[in-house]
Amino acid sequence: MTTHQYIDAHRERFLEELFSLLRTPSVSTDPARKDDTHYCATQVQEYLLKAGMDEVSLYPTAGHPIVYAEKIIDPALPTVLVYGHYDVQPAAPLEQWESAPFEPVIKKTALHPEGAIFARGATDDKGQMFIHVKAVEAMIQTGNLPCNVKFMIEGEEEIGSPNLTPFIQQYHEMLAADVILVSDTSLLANDVPSITVGLRGLSYLDVKVTAASKDMHSGTYGAGVANPINTLCEMVAKLKDERKHITIPGFYDDVVFPSDEVRDMIRNAPFDAAAKMEGPGLFGLEGEEGYHFYERTGILPSLDCNGIWGGFMEKGSKTIIPAVANAKISMRLVSQQNHEKAAQQFADYFKSLAPDTVRVEVTPHHGGNPYVTPTDTVEYQAASAAMEESFGRVPVPMYGGGSIPIIAAFKEILKIETILMGFGLDSDGLHSPNEHFGVVNFFKGIETVPLFFRAYASRKAGA
Repeated sequence: MTTHQYIDAHRERFLEELFSLLRTPSVSTDPARKDDTHYCATQVQEYLLKAGMDEVSLYPTAGHPIVYAEKIIDPALPTVLVYGHYDVQPAAPLEQWESAPFEPVIKKTALHPEGAIFARGATDDKGQMFIHVKAVEAMIQTGNLPCNVKFMIEGEEEIGSPNLTPFIQQYHEMLAADVILVSDTSLLANDVPSITVGLRGLSYLDVKVTAASKDMHSGTYGAGVANPINTLCEMVAKLKDERKHITIPGFYDDVVFPSDEVRDMIRNAPFDAAAKMEGPGLFGLEGEEGYHFYERTGILPSLDCNGIWGGFMEKGSKTIIPAVANAKISMRLVSQQNHEKAAQQFADYFKSLAPDTVRVEVTPHHGGNPYVTPTDTVEYQAASAAMEESFGRVPVPMYGGGSIPIIAAFKEILKIETILMGFGLDSDGLHSPNEHFGVVNFFKGIETVPLFFRAYASRKAGA
């Protein structure tokens, strides 16, 4: 039996097993979901054992456990290390879901006429992680596994992977491999395959602007003192100029753009502005002048205010000047930018924008550095060949706008490259209500991964 025949014969079971994972609310950021998150790790462990992996273990951490598995068929053969995560984002706001977030259902959509799986974690990352579990099962059970394979599946990616770096530092010998394979990114379109060759880094911060020790009467003090909400808004507005260019001194010093050839490929990639706007219900697109949308979201850094609050926010009215205002800021980083350096640059500049009438605090949170996959390697060529065979056309190398902070750490510690071969779509609503993953995309991934293993083993043998 071929791997493709095996996949066809077990389609319904594969879906039901994925549904079982999706029913578990493994929200890593919620302490109330700690037991659920741990249970999800045991589910992943069970499915890897059933797939035919020889050794499958749960490694405890200071947070949620890491699932490790391996199948070594011949130490002389190349080894593929699969990385993914079983934790998910919170489901809120619940009222915006059209179906229960942890009760998966299949519904047809314009982009997924064959049906899409609606559930939190469907595409980020349970569905895409499970692609590899099922693909490896198909190869093992049909005797067609051409490489050694290892799995490292964590439960804290959505909170910055705080315990994964210590794990890979401690177990780097166990994790030794020739390439890391990850599906936590997206395709340009179902008929336009792409491989993500760049991920933006991330620097996340809290800011606090204080004007007084307590709230004040807006009649007694209005127009005579600083309102920290107004001041905070003015400071945030100064972080970009009229061209949408970030104004932090030195912020772009470590940004190196890809070649003109690559930029031309990015600009000429299929792009439907109306479709891009339709998913989140946008009224328009904007960004730094002189750049294509894909350049703005891939090769340019970004700076955004993710939340802002202060003062009276309950129903009714309360005429005060608040004492304190707060905001959350995230910066997506590219090329050679460093998240710690960027955080310090931001803090220094933001404090310099404050008038003498307020005090400013900047608190850095989790972060990670950018990552770029070289395209002149055996690993990338194998991925490109696999996607071309599966989709019928050569994949476009694309720079992704999101961040997987641990990917840069893989290169720094394990000294190997990562192939980012995702099968979802940007419109799948990851991190949003009504997250979904096309049924066709799920099975296309399961069919494509064995092609990568075969192409990679062949190219390594001939190297």
